[in-house]
Amino acid sequence: MTSPSSPDTSPRPTVVVTGANGFVGARVCDALVARGATVRAVVRRAGTAPSLPGVEEVVGQFTDPTFAAQAVSGADAVVTTVHPMQSDREAQQQIGVVGTGTIARAAADADVSVLVHVSTAAVYDRSPGVGDVSEGSALVGDGANDYSVTKRDTDAALAEVDGITRVLLRPPAILGVGESSVWNTLRPAGMRDDQEHRHALADQSFAWVHVTDLAALAADVAVGVVTPGDGASEGPVLGGCTPVNVAAGAVPMRDYVQVVADAVDVAPVWDDGPAWTGRIVADRARAWGWSPRVTIDTALDEVREGLTTA
Repeated sequence: MTSPSSPDTSPRPTVVVTGANGFVGARVCDALVARGATVRAVVRRAGTAPSLPGVEEVVGQFTDPTFAAQAVSGADAVVTTVHPMQSDREAQQQIGVVGTGTIARAAADADVSVLVHVSTAAVYDRSPGVGDVSEGSALVGDGANDYSVTKRDTDAALAEVDGITRVLLRPPAILGVGESSVWNTLRPAGMRDDQEHRHALADQSFAWVHVTDLAALAADVAVGVVTPGDGASEGPVLGGCTPVNVAAGAVPMRDYVQVVADAVDVAPVWDDGPAWTGRIVADRARAWGWSPRVTIDTALDEVREGLTTA
């Protein structure tokens, strides 16, 4: 341990972050800077990377093998956060599955130590009656929605990339303030503007995590606070591909929907029908030392405040 009077001479890790100007990517950059990392922020448009000390903007398309190789050269870790979930199936396939695989192979070829991929708990089958979901639970079939299937296939593509330790972070609904935040901004706008979006199953589980807690685990894995080992119960499997659920908890869907409905002054429509009422089990993440700090009350207060002051 470094004494208070001694300068910290340990090297600053260099971490590449794709989608660095996005909802999750920007928070990951924040967390990495707080941990003393140098960040290469990969964005498509110049001037959009977070303006933080130690952040270097790199403009280009990580789906291009030549650019990907340049972006990861000499890096210690890569964090991938990009998936165009609002786009059509072809775009999700090309950017999510093919593009993420491209930068992962470039990282492996460049001897990067670890790749952290922000996946999703939507890859799991959460049909009514399934119950709690762990990393070993069944995944969705080909008949699921485009987002779930292409995220599932991205995870599978990364599992085929040898020569690098890969970690698949699987969060459920990600709460947090941001213009592109699905649950704080986009879903509420849909509920406000379209009656069809006001329908919900009141008792369905709303599994969630706050974006800052998700970013904290991504950063801890990238900079080596969470160290690889021989088994997934201890940390990422060295040289392997380890999924890890990142969920703070679950509440009934009514808790989230009612907050939004009240804030945008609409009435929710409670549908009858079977619903998934389980949990996303995050025991593995907690065993790695992760502990979420944001409570559901705080997270929902952010949703409420953002909508009532907009």
